[in-house]
Amino acid sequence: MMNFADYRKNDALALADLVKTKQVTPQELLEAALARKDQVNAKINAIVLDHEDVARKAIKDGLPQGPLTGVPYLLKDLGAALKGTITTGSLSLARETVANYDSTFVERCKKAGLAIFGKTHSPELGLSPSSESRMFGATRNPWNLDHIAGGSSGGGAAAVAAGIVPVAHATDGGGSIRIPASCCGLFGLKPTRARTPAGPKRGEGWGGASVGHVVSRSVRDSAAFLDATAGPAPGDPYVAPPPARPFLEEATTAPGRLRIAFSTTPSIPTAVHPDAVAAVREAAKLCESLGHVVEEAAPKLNGMEIMQAQGVVISANVAFTVDEAAEALGRAARPDDVERATWFRVENARKTDSSAYAKAMNTIHYLGRTLAEFMTTYDVILQPTCAEPPLPVGVLNMEREDLGDMFKQMIAFIPYTGIYNLTGQPSANVPLHWNDAGLPIGTMFTARYGHEATLFRLAAQLEQARPWKDRYPPL
Repeated sequence: MMNFADYRKNDALALADLVKTKQVTPQELLEAALARKDQVNAKINAIVLDHEDVARKAIKDGLPQGPLTGVPYLLKDLGAALKGTITTGSLSLARETVANYDSTFVERCKKAGLAIFGKTHSPELGLSPSSESRMFGATRNPWNLDHIAGGSSGGGAAAVAAGIVPVAHATDGGGSIRIPASCCGLFGLKPTRARTPAGPKRGEGWGGASVGHVVSRSVRDSAAFLDATAGPAPGDPYVAPPPARPFLEEATTAPGRLRIAFSTTPSIPTAVHPDAVAAVREAAKLCESLGHVVEEAAPKLNGMEIMQAQGVVISANVAFTVDEAAEALGRAARPDDVERATWFRVENARKTDSSAYAKAMNTIHYLGRTLAEFMTTYDVILQPTCAEPPLPVGVLNMEREDLGDMFKQMIAFIPYTGIYNLTGQPSANVPLHWNDAGLPIGTMFTARYGHEATLFRLAAQLEQARPWKDRYPPL
């Protein structure tokens, strides 16, 4: 079996190349991943559903020859159907529902040659920036087990940071790729709206705010995975602008001289931790040293109005999902079917006039135009990913008695990310800073709509200037 030191030092593309050149076999890579899982998963609680049998059968039957053949891979336990398995979303109503199809995204992962051996923890229906759930407990940060790994793709981020896999599936409807990437010291890019498919059961997630991709250690892995999974599927309600060339090629292309606007002031009034401010200011200086034009600037936004519109859309979608799952069981949804914060959103949806949804979408579309106008001047916006370092486990538990306090702490933690889900712009966490306590503090770079290329080029340049690949948590 491949030893762990050799396994961890290679990113997914390097592992795939070892398979291609017959230096290792897919079976050997799977054994390395499983051995690391057995060593650390009880500590971090990243993988909650075991599909080792699926991976072993796929390898035995012969994996497709693709750009990532033989690489061990984990799906998120939310938004990804794998035929013959359960995807719960940490929702008790779905714990017995076996998929009879592969989602389009999973089809493309299989075609790329990935060996899928499990699913990672997400909070119930992806509703928290911490992966804590009544069903599975709390995912813990490999850098410090007392702190959160982020959410909602926290299980995947923890698994990558801990060295179980080099890349893991993630989705982002309000920051759920970027937040856990920030908490766990990873690269995490949220693609442009509709860049990857949501089908065949859904046309979009959360009114177009949610999109699937990965969290990774290297920038080039993120680019390669987007090449493998991006593009419209028949029947998609809308599509992202087609890229000019492969994203992997962009990750090896110089970014040129970019105009970057940086700001640490969130549109939602809240305090920002000095660590988050320091991370952005360091990143701004680094970008300037690389020849980019960097200046302090930000669009004028009504953060409270934006947050209200986002809440209407999310609550409506949550109520639909909960009701759909209950109807499949032949009954109506009950409060005890879900966690307290989830039921709060269900009740909000049921109390909200239907015209509020149209109003919310109008607000969201106006936001997109406002940002598009601002970005006629700038190529990139630089901000903190989170306003605070990774929080202690339990602060954002959705079963807390005082939901009002929990929601206030949630807003204070993540006032930046959700805006770009609503505008549909590509946005990425880049791991450039660790605080004095040894916790990762991410910085967020956001580009124009459809311009992932800008982010891959800039992130690869930053990765070379200040490498993070050899920073490992003490686990």
